[in-house]
Amino acid sequence: MSDKNIDLPLSELAQGAIQEKLDYELQKVFDNIHDLNTKATDKRTVTIKLDFIPDDNRQTVNVDSSFTTKLANVTGVSTTVLTGKDLSSGNVQAKELKSNIPGQTFFDNDAAIKTDVGEPVDVIEKEMQRKNIIDLQRGSN
Repeated sequence: MSDKNIDLPLSELAQGAIQEKLDYELQKVFDNIHDLNTKATDKRTVTIKLDFIPDDNRQTVNVDSSFTTKLANVTGVSTTVLTGKDLSSGNVQAKELKSNIPGQTFFDNDAAIKTDVGEPVDVIEKEMQRKNIIDLQRGSN
């Protein structure tokens, strides 16, 4: 027999079920800590609440447990979007700016020249030729 007056080891309560739930919540905490989409230094919290509900004779007590876990939020990501109306159709268009400066072309990872929204320049030039669009910077044919 134990020398303690109150002998309720957390790991043994409810046949180990409370410890099992704590282990489950701790796994979520450590997964969140190692998630590169969260801020490393944000605080994470696991709260165990034990409610003690005695009977009328004060001899038996039901113990209910609940767990609340607060994880670090996923870090947000921002980008810039170019928007405007297509002059021929009147439709509103929106595309992500990929070159960091509107109107500036850039080289992608494969050394292909792309527009500010990531479209291959050679494809656009072919489309302009097919539609017989005159590029005023180059002059007429």
